[in-house]
Amino acid sequence: MQIPEGLRSLREKALVEVTLPSGDSAFLVTRYKDVRALFADERLSKDISRPEVARISANNDLFMDSAIEPDPPGHTRVRGLVTRAFTARRVEALRPVAWEIANDLLDKMAAGPEVAELNEAFAFPLPIRVICKLLGIPPEDMNTFRRLVDGFLSVSKLPQEEVEECRTGLWRYLGDLIAAKRAQPGDDLISGLIKVRDEDNNRLSEHELQYWTQSLLIAGYVTTASQIGTGTAVLLSRRDLVEQIQADWTLVPSAVEELLRTQIMGSSIGTMRYALSDIELSDGTTIRAGSSVLLSEESANVDETVFHDPFSLDIRRRENHHLTFGAGLHYCVGAALARMELQVATEGLLRRFPGLGLAKPGDQLPRGLGGFMEGFTEIPVSW
Repeated sequence: MQIPEGLRSLREKALVEVTLPSGDSAFLVTRYKDVRALFADERLSKDISRPEVARISANNDLFMDSAIEPDPPGHTRVRGLVTRAFTARRVEALRPVAWEIANDLLDKMAAGPEVAELNEAFAFPLPIRVICKLLGIPPEDMNTFRRLVDGFLSVSKLPQEEVEECRTGLWRYLGDLIAAKRAQPGDDLISGLIKVRDEDNNRLSEHELQYWTQSLLIAGYVTTASQIGTGTAVLLSRRDLVEQIQADWTLVPSAVEELLRTQIMGSSIGTMRYALSDIELSDGTTIRAGSSVLLSEESANVDETVFHDPFSLDIRRRENHHLTFGAGLHYCVGAALARMELQVATEGLLRRFPGLGLAKPGDQLPRGLGGFMEGFTEIPVSW
């Protein structure tokens, strides 16, 4: 369960041509300095609905919406409004809620079979229940939206008809939910966004409101769930690291950051950009205008010029400025929520089950194929 060896030589070139699942070509930026700078570079457009942009997959228009402005000034306006509703205070107020949910799930694990499947028992239910609480989604709808989101994120895993059904079904569900919240608002994020939409002079459009609700729902659930499961599996493959954390719980935040650095659950396809003009990289290489560009957080996060001994898992690492949540204009709005949940999950599991370990060798755990998430699909654990 090591960082892929292929990443060692990837940064020999600052720009690497790659082939996407669709068969289209794009250019992968590999070095930390360039990736970080390009996240904030307005010459790279996030509007990938253009017909000339490389397709991620042959049939799935993942992350494409021509009605949304993904670049400044439109993006800046909308992000500011969303951030006002998605405050640090609201996230921190959820920490006791996350602990309550985690403890309930851990109780059920303890009362169940001696071997549990970590994804289904804990890693996925925790962020689902937290994001439902945050957004104001009825608990009885959790399984419905999980199926719809999983289908939405298919790249090549599911038939196109099923992907389309999930995409339209999720959009329809959220439209109905927003209408219900508008009629009867509560103390939740969707109600907060509706208030911004309806009362602010610099308001969200109705489409933007629904789009951002969908984006927060997906980002707040599936990426965190995959990181909890796979990050925990990696940690459990190193008993020495588990024992260090159990001897000093103040290591939990730095351990979480190191797992975020080394176990990126998304894929570089989520960073697809379009070059509006020529852009020169730090080594003099030029990204030509009209190129489709991917920013590789995976490669940047093991850049030897930034991270000491980057292929080692160091849970005491300081100055861990990884790019897992992006940077600049498109830094993940939900980063604080993800960090909080990952800290609760890691400490909760290792406190409740001191002898927690993998029930199957780490190199035998299956990874997901054909979807946007690349985490382990089954993680049997025992204690």
